[in-house]
Amino acid sequence: MTDRFHKPIGVWQRAALLVVLTLTATPLLAESLTVTGRARLERDGKIDAKADTSNVVVWLSPLAAAAPVDATSSRWTAHPRLTQKNKHFEPHVLVIPVGAAVEFPNHDPFFHNVFSLFDGKRFDLGLYEAGTTREVRFDKPGISYIFCNIHSDMSAVVIALDTPYYAVSNGKGEIQIPDVPPGRYMMHVWTENSLPNVLQTKAREVTITATNASLGVISLPETQAGLTHSNKYGQDYEPPAPTSPVYEHP
Repeated sequence: MTDRFHKPIGVWQRAALLVVLTLTATPLLAESLTVTGRARLERDGKIDAKADTSNVVVWLSPLAAAAPVDATSSRWTAHPRLTQKNKHFEPHVLVIPVGAAVEFPNHDPFFHNVFSLFDGKRFDLGLYEAGTTREVRFDKPGISYIFCNIHSDMSAVVIALDTPYYAVSNGKGEIQIPDVPPGRYMMHVWTENSLPNVLQTKAREVTITATNASLGVISLPETQAGLTHSNKYGQDYEPPAPTSPVYEHP
């Protein structure tokens, strides 16, 4: 007779024991981290304390195989748009996932003609009136500089990314990229104050771990005050005509 100390283990008991042993032997999944950093602008090799360090964009591209970008992630704006109001684009810098469609509503009481002829997405929305909107889908990664063919002082930047790990700096140059899994990444940076070929030299590999989730200080030389541009025909802008309805102020 089998006593109570040597009672055979049943099928369900064996299954429960196997689950416990599996969970005990499996290491805990690494938690996602908040990656921090700080951007600063330099002029002639010296820190420019008066420089505006907002709108510096930093993103991390995984070096290992990664899942496709989820355009519905809470990291992205649900309905990205560049609003035209008071002869300005709002916001000035917009970060979107690859494949997203951006709306360009005209909230001014006059016409606009939004276009981009630079690397990234090339398009021309043509002339459209107050109260109407147009839409552009950004189907590949890249940086698109956006202008208005009527108002030379209007400009914006759309950055389409294939990674959700990005941040836009605040006025102090502070950067926070949330929900980054530990691993190896290529860090990229963009600012309107530096030329593209200079920014390419700032790309570098970083390894994010629980004990090292900081990008440190990212120094960026000021090599341009802003992007100079012609109209969509490659010509200089004509002086505005105040009496024309196209240029009518509110």
